[in-house]
Amino acid sequence: MSGTLRVAMIGHGFMGAAHSQGWRTAQRVFDLPVETEMAVIVGRNAEGVADAAAKWGWAESATDWREVIARDDIDLVDIVTPGDSHAEIAIAALEAGKHVLCEKPLANTVAEAEAMADAAARAAARGIRAMVGFTYRRVPAVTFLRDLIAQGAVGRIAQVRASYRQDWLVDPDMPLGWRLQKEHAGSGALGDIGAHAIDLAQFVTGMQLERVSGVVDTIVKQRPLQGAGSGLSGTAAEGFGEVSVDDIAIFTGRFAGGVLGSFEATRFATGRKNALSIEVSGDKGALAFDLEDLNSLRFYDRTAPNQLQGFTKILVTEPEHPYVAAWWPAGHTLGYEHGFSHQVKDLVEAIDAGIDPHPSFAEGLQVQRVLAAVEQSSERDSGWVGVGERTLAHTA
Repeated sequence: MSGTLRVAMIGHGFMGAAHSQGWRTAQRVFDLPVETEMAVIVGRNAEGVADAAAKWGWAESATDWREVIARDDIDLVDIVTPGDSHAEIAIAALEAGKHVLCEKPLANTVAEAEAMADAAARAAARGIRAMVGFTYRRVPAVTFLRDLIAQGAVGRIAQVRASYRQDWLVDPDMPLGWRLQKEHAGSGALGDIGAHAIDLAQFVTGMQLERVSGVVDTIVKQRPLQGAGSGLSGTAAEGFGEVSVDDIAIFTGRFAGGVLGSFEATRFATGRKNALSIEVSGDKGALAFDLEDLNSLRFYDRTAPNQLQGFTKILVTEPEHPYVAAWWPAGHTLGYEHGFSHQVKDLVEAIDAGIDPHPSFAEGLQVQRVLAAVEQSSERDSGWVGVGERTLAHTA
């Protein structure tokens, strides 16, 4: 393509700030094949979204996403709204001929994710591209870990351990926000952060989960209602409401080929602020990553002499490492926000090259099926559930 890629972002808040950073920075750091323009940001509250536009660098603001999608001067729609609106917005944008970037998880149900993947497949036949925002794939250390595994650094994979642990809900007085309401969020820790652990495990190993067995639980079942107008439900400031999503999910999974994995997603890991971690063990070695130390990997080389064995820390800060050469001199570290710039880079390059970016909506659908299977296993209390089984109405 040629000219300028004009972007509309639907939604704002935490992810709006992160995605804005990506759009604002990527074209200044990387030699992108086309320019990007932060054309318009959309939110329900006119004053609030106007403030966000001014703060984050969007040219204008709007309150009607349907009108924005219909505009001829918009080329790409970036969706950072709660999950209950992903399907409607993404499908409308794709049918209108807009490229789409959609935050994870792809949707709130498998049926919604299937409809989105179908819409993306139809759009791809017309040259329209769609991608899911599993941004942690683009932390340089994670991409490098994937590359090392593909090169045989750990040998034949024997076991995978992945977890995402936070502690922001340990306080029972934390208000009942939209992330704790199933009608808006779809699920709790499982979908919000567990989806990242699932995608990370499948991405770095190149293997898909086929069966899962697990349990989800809600530790604090009632929370104070948010003030009027501050939450999506518009509740009053007094009283308590039911938490309708999970606080913690623990499950095992079997990958294609028989490899076992263990997974944990929790918002009750006291002291853990943003601990997304993965460890892949093989017959020749092991690799480990923790987001709370995101500029490094731990590598164990089982083929080394006994007196030299032990986990070695690799600093992923050199120009030879993925994405790093565009940033600072060797040894200078990157942060959380850089992954969003890398996401923009990869998406824009794929659009320009006329190829499907990754993770695709089909990959997002596969993660959605894993989430649904974990919920089914917990509800059945009966062990293994095949990924893709659809026996419960709320996940169908």
